[in-house]
Amino acid sequence: MGPLAGQLGEWLCRAVQPPAPTPCGSPGGPPVTARRVRLRDGRHLAYEESGVPRESAQFKVVFSHGFTGSRLDSLRASPEVAEELGVYMVGFDRAGYGESDPNPARSVESAALDMADLADALGLGDKFYVVGFSLGCHAVWGALRYIPERIAGAAMLAPVVNYWWPGFPAELAAREYGRQQRGDQWALRVAHHAPGVLHWWMEQSWLPLPTSTVVANTTYLPNKRDAEIRRTLTADGTLRNKREMATQQGIQESYYRDMAVMFGKWEFDPMALPEPTKGCPVHLWQGDEDGLVPVALQRHVAGSLGWVNYHELPGTGHFLSAVPGLGDTVLRTLFG
Repeated sequence: MGPLAGQLGEWLCRAVQPPAPTPCGSPGGPPVTARRVRLRDGRHLAYEESGVPRESAQFKVVFSHGFTGSRLDSLRASPEVAEELGVYMVGFDRAGYGESDPNPARSVESAALDMADLADALGLGDKFYVVGFSLGCHAVWGALRYIPERIAGAAMLAPVVNYWWPGFPAELAAREYGRQQRGDQWALRVAHHAPGVLHWWMEQSWLPLPTSTVVANTTYLPNKRDAEIRRTLTADGTLRNKREMATQQGIQESYYRDMAVMFGKWEFDPMALPEPTKGCPVHLWQGDEDGLVPVALQRHVAGSLGWVNYHELPGTGHFLSAVPGLGDTVLRTLFG
């Protein structure tokens, strides 16, 4: 049984091993078309600038995109407001997404350090603002934990929560977790408890339920605007194009690494973070009809942190960047 057991073990290891990524610019990999900076560990981050020129900006913002997003995502603030306030914004492909190099050691901390490295490479100064959307907000929480001395202010739009954060009452977290579809529950369970086999799990087409309705873009969306946006973006091919762009180096280092980081075991509980230094505002926007982030859990997060300015939007879903005028409101609120 010894040799047979060994062979079986080798086969299992190969079966669960995700394919190697194909970094942009490598032999056989996608081409590099974006502007990129080199980080302290040698990786590259692709970025996209908007707003006023950074040299003349009064406020400088680093934007962290959400799940399936890219450096091209933004607050959709009007050029007029950006000009009026003097706001420079830079979005970037998070590690493994788009044209940014993968980071197999990606973590909440590394997401924060990537933003600091980007700011340094672009000469944004000792302090800068951070804005995150959806799952990309883990980088904002990470910045408040690991590089608070660099953060001038922060805004989070519909930040995804980790059901295993210790600050959540067990009964509340279990109730909201149980409201997800079974396939989504299992995907998050694997991401949390066994991230090493997440790629294998997500690729099993024989499972009786979809492994993730979020990845498949089939999650039930109770908000009418969200549902209509998804229908439109599906029909015109935008969602397909976004997926191809995000995962061009491999779905493991983009989508699945994102899931493992967001829903894995964090080194800290956001609800136990100390208040930032005076003069560092933190704002959080959340729709009360969000079909992806339970508003009950978001209320608990905000209620646990007296220094978070919580803005709940009635009759609003998850896709906050599509809410008319909200981008301008975020800038005016953050810099007011």
